Amino acid sequence: MKSSGMWILPTVILIYIGCCGYLYVAQRSFIYFPTPESRNVMAEDLRLDVDGATLQIWRLAAEKEDAVIYFGGNAEDVAQNIGQFSRIFPDKAIYLVNYRGYGASTGAPSEEAIVSDAQAIFDHISPAHSSISIVGRSLGSGVAMFLAATRNAERLVLVTPYDSIAKLAQSSFPIFPVSVMLKDRYDSLSHASSISIPTLILIAERDEFIPMKSSRNLAAVLDPSMTTVNIIGNATHNTIQNFDQYTTALGEFLQ
Repeated sequence: MKSSGMWILPTVILIYIGCCGYLYVAQRSFIYFPTPESRNVMAEDLRLDVDGATLQIWRLAAEKEDAVIYFGGNAEDVAQNIGQFSRIFPDKAIYLVNYRGYGASTGAPSEEAIVSDAQAIFDHISPAHSSISIVGRSLGSGVAMFLAATRNAERLVLVTPYDSIAKLAQSSFPIFPVSVMLKDRYDSLSHASSISIPTLILIAERDEFIPMKSSRNLAAVLDPSMTTVNIIGNATHNTIQNFDQYTTALGEFLQ
């Protein structure tokens, strides 16, 4: 009995190390869930070559003076927003970004690639517009934060945002050193001091994926004189766009 008991601790350690190895190797499969290319979309299919990849961006009303760039969630088909955004922003050009590996965009998603692509997209379209506002939802809120901190945007909207992917991941896997192993951290908190434009934060009251505490942590470090927080009652992470309060807030803030 004693000899068999001696194997318990080494076995547990090996299993733990194996789990750590799996989490490290497979970590991006927990963050990104690429969507297939949408068909019969009522928008212009803009293709942009960036650093070895071709990005697919759905573009509407390119001739408009002011523009909105949208970065979606980690499992979101951004084309699904075309009808709603056309109604909310009738006087703006709209750019809906498919991350690498999403839609018809080539390449593989990673934080380094996605935020670099976001800058390239902004730089590509900025000569055609007098102002560009940025909207980021869920995963895209981290992309939007980075872009707003590094480019001259007009306004910023964060839908169901988080303070840091690293913090969220650590809370989901508390017994593993996830925050140390994580490659893609999307640390929105670190960009907050560089945000100096009007910012709207839309929080789903019943968000089952991003705790309200995480969204509030981000709001707390942004300039209070420039930041508006709107909690959408009864909304969940994936239904917030169905509420009138959401569409009204977006339309009024980016009018």
